[in-house]
Amino acid sequence: MPQTLYLATTNPGKLRDFAAAAEAFHVEIAPLPKLKEIPPPVEDGLTFEDNARLKAIYYSAFVPDHIVIADDSGLEVDALGGEPGVHSARFAADAEFSVPGTTDERNNLYLLQRLASLSAERKTARYRCVIAAARDGQVFITAEGSVEGEILAEPRGTEGFGYDPLFYLTELEKTMAEIDLVKKQTLSHRGKALFRLLEEMRRKTL
Repeated sequence: MPQTLYLATTNPGKLRDFAAAAEAFHVEIAPLPKLKEIPPPVEDGLTFEDNARLKAIYYSAFVPDHIVIADDSGLEVDALGGEPGVHSARFAADAEFSVPGTTDERNNLYLLQRLASLSAERKTARYRCVIAAARDGQVFITAEGSVEGEILAEPRGTEGFGYDPLFYLTELEKTMAEIDLVKKQTLSHRGKALFRLLEEMRRKTL
């Protein structure tokens, strides 16, 4: 019977990505029980690792003796000095940029607006993800993954979420939203981070 790791997120895109990446390790990724009823912690860390650790510690208290994994991830755009970084999920909201559409659509539109006034020909960027695993209030493993790319002037593709339609992989000549899920796990920041985390967990035989 596969080991179950509880993932502290209600984001269906993250759940799908992590579940696919975990299949090779015979590990089941399940959403934390009753997560929607649990008040979220304040994500006031200065780095992705800070936020991943505080979330893993906080949520592990709700499932004693079980492993909880939590991630913090986002986009770093060089032309914006690394923004939106840890504010990626609330980039537009923090700037009070309000237009019709989903949160992802508003974030993408705000990012394009910010980049439109810059003269840089190539909008280099990277996705970064840090995952922390905790049990009973103690973090015992963290892992990081990243992927380099560029930001396009308009979105392409429908398979991803977040900034995926704008995140262009030069070696594939496709955005992250234009590649299939299996391919994405070998390339994505989340897939790389989870792979490293599970490799380390397997070595520790947890």
